[in-house]
Amino acid sequence: MTERLVVIGAGIGGLCTALCLAPTGREIVVLERDGPPPAGDPDTVFHEWRHTGVGHLRQSHAFLARLRTIIKAEHPRLLDELLALGVRELPFEVFLTDLQRRDYDPAPEDADLTILTSRRTTLELAMRRYVATLENVTIRSNFFVQRLLTRKGADGVIEVLGVAGECDGENIELLADVVVDSSGKGGFTLDQLKEEGAPIREESETAGILYFTRHYRLRPGMAEPSRADNPPASGDLGFIKFGIFPGDNGCFSVTIAIPEVETELRKAILDPVLFHQAAQLLPGLRPWTDAERSEPVGRVHGMGDLISRWRDLVVEDKPAVRGYFALGDTLVRTNPLYGRGCSFAAVSAQMLRQSLDESSDPTARLLAYHRRIQSELRPYYLNQRAQDRSAIRRARQALTPGHRKSLRAKVIEGFFVDGVGVAVRSDVALLRQALRGFHMLEHPNKWLGKPKNLAAVLGYWMRGRKRNAAAYPPKPGPGRTEMLTALSIDPALNMEPARLAA
Repeated sequence: MTERLVVIGAGIGGLCTALCLAPTGREIVVLERDGPPPAGDPDTVFHEWRHTGVGHLRQSHAFLARLRTIIKAEHPRLLDELLALGVRELPFEVFLTDLQRRDYDPAPEDADLTILTSRRTTLELAMRRYVATLENVTIRSNFFVQRLLTRKGADGVIEVLGVAGECDGENIELLADVVVDSSGKGGFTLDQLKEEGAPIREESETAGILYFTRHYRLRPGMAEPSRADNPPASGDLGFIKFGIFPGDNGCFSVTIAIPEVETELRKAILDPVLFHQAAQLLPGLRPWTDAERSEPVGRVHGMGDLISRWRDLVVEDKPAVRGYFALGDTLVRTNPLYGRGCSFAAVSAQMLRQSLDESSDPTARLLAYHRRIQSELRPYYLNQRAQDRSAIRRARQALTPGHRKSLRAKVIEGFFVDGVGVAVRSDVALLRQALRGFHMLEHPNKWLGKPKNLAAVLGYWMRGRKRNAAAYPPKPGPGRTEMLTALSIDPALNMEPARLAA
């Protein structure tokens, strides 16, 4: 008898689940509370798709190399359809510095470091259209899941039997052998399990930052600026982070991320005029957003509630639930700074397939899935959380008059700025290895843990700034006081040392 999976949510996580599980022959029903995307081209879909379940639908997106590799290996036709719809491939060479391009010798493994980038609506549209063609997959739109169908097993563990919901005015119950929750950060079925007594463990803390994105379109006949002849299109000034995301069909987006403590700046940046003015004050964004090259499209899209969260459905080697698996933002959330959310969902879907295939026992399946998630995703979660904590401290220190860095802080900063930063901007081999960690192709800290690589980094650090001068990028932008003053924001408004010291 064919096993039946019900997947809650047809966002990236739900679609990745269908992609990974469809080749196994299982019956897969994907439930989506919103309506289907509108018919038409990517521009129509971008402007008209009401996908309320995905609050970050119009934020900048990219598929890291890990996710592209999964698609290319398992669904090459999908990769072709993504590219046909206008999705871009950015190869490894794009990330080389001018210094590295001089002597760059391509290696076969460089192709593994290619990313996919476009507007999120285009990525999801292509995936959804492809998934809808898979013989054993059904997508049901306008289906609002209201609760899980559960019972308690003989050992007291809650067993999930299916879902109950409403679709087009009709109350419906769907039974399933396995329920996969990919409802995202707004999902509530996991809360139902906790209310029913499932001992699900959770840890969470703020990422300390908010995101603001505006889309732009190149004017007729205009091309993107040369990456070789202009300042880097991404940077970190402490009080803001910024980046360009090349899109599809002549579009690109600008994202400016602002620490939570910069309350005045993050309120002001929602003004489209001020957002554009801020972009023009940043040398790396100026060539892209120049009025002769491009024009802004629509409003500024803000995204808050950025919480790092980790949930465990196995506690002390015992299952908290059976017949239920969570993935994507339902299970793990991190700061989207490195664009790992979609890859987390895809890797989780792979781990789910492996766990379901190796056993038919519900407990063994969940234990296997838990072990794989811990091994594959936990290192990236901890890595990003540590970076968030450091960024929060720096943002608070910037608002504390008279703050002085400790000697330890200066040494650590020197190692990463003058050692690691210079090394990966000078040595192509080191950049390759660092990007493998960035793209989730191996442990994020593995490359720096190799004695040979660490020695090379230390060597660059000991050379000193003068000898490494060619490896430093141009200054990414003005200082905090200069920029806020240029934007007519009083730099002193956020200076609350008593509160910040707490």
